[in-house]
Amino acid sequence: MTVAWPSQDDLLKWMSSDLRNWGRWGDDDQRGTLNHLSPEKTLHAVSLVSEGVTVSCARPVDFKASVDVPRPPQHFMVSAGDTYRQGESVDRQVAMDYFGMIFHGHTVTHIDSLAHFFWDGQTYNGRPSSVVSTAEGATEFDVMAGSGGIVAKGVLVDAPLLREVDFIERGDGVGLADIEAAERTHGVRVEKGDVLLLRTGQLGRREVVGPVDVWVDGSAGPSPEILPLLHEREVAVLGSDTGNDVGPNPYERFSNPVHQVGIVSMGLWILDNAWLDDLAEACKQRGKWEFMISILPLKLPAVTGSPVNPIVIF
Repeated sequence: MTVAWPSQDDLLKWMSSDLRNWGRWGDDDQRGTLNHLSPEKTLHAVSLVSEGVTVSCARPVDFKASVDVPRPPQHFMVSAGDTYRQGESVDRQVAMDYFGMIFHGHTVTHIDSLAHFFWDGQTYNGRPSSVVSTAEGATEFDVMAGSGGIVAKGVLVDAPLLREVDFIERGDGVGLADIEAAERTHGVRVEKGDVLLLRTGQLGRREVVGPVDVWVDGSAGPSPEILPLLHEREVAVLGSDTGNDVGPNPYERFSNPVHQVGIVSMGLWILDNAWLDDLAEACKQRGKWEFMISILPLKLPAVTGSPVNPIVIF
């Protein structure tokens, strides 16, 4: 299967009118598609829990540089235990860490806020891109809009399983046919307020073959053809085990069409680099492809996203 690329004119039309949610929830809206969530949707998600078994959908943070992590997260000890000896120091002996990271990229599991992408000098809801400044950060659309937590029904589309392959090749995408196959084969339906997770197997493949430069070797990910479906079904969050854009793509103007149309026009929250291999195995064991998922961004004022550890509960 190859990506069914919409035309650039289609993307421009989606951006300017067809998929645009500007003003839908008011001129001051900061939440975008998180408005599709509700207490009723959360209660329904909780009702899916029957075992109390949890599965993490986060990749461990790697502090080592590699071809796809040119500026790796940093970690060092402010204090540690190797300086203490019995009878040689004070009673308060403590270890403390420092860490810092650029979480946007292709390896750290994180969620993008609506401040992450712009188009023609504007961001979501028609606000000027200057609301995200070098000096002050995201003065609007920061990740605080999601800091109350995203607790919803999750649906996994396991594209390699459905296609009977080990992983989706770089340059290929998870498209409408995969979502339709999941709904037909696994008895699920993508609905309003859902977290839609698309597994390609790419992040797990990285653990086997090592890192590659996605700007040279390409990436799997969601096909931009699914954007109208996300809009129609009123999906709250889109996530995958990739950076959520197929590369390379054929467009002159769109480097990251899912992010550009999704974030700027739709107000779509995007979960990048989710670890979905363990979840896929848990779903396959149970024959159950919908579940409760909890995504809890850190309370980071003026920040364009947050590292997260999404937890699925069966």
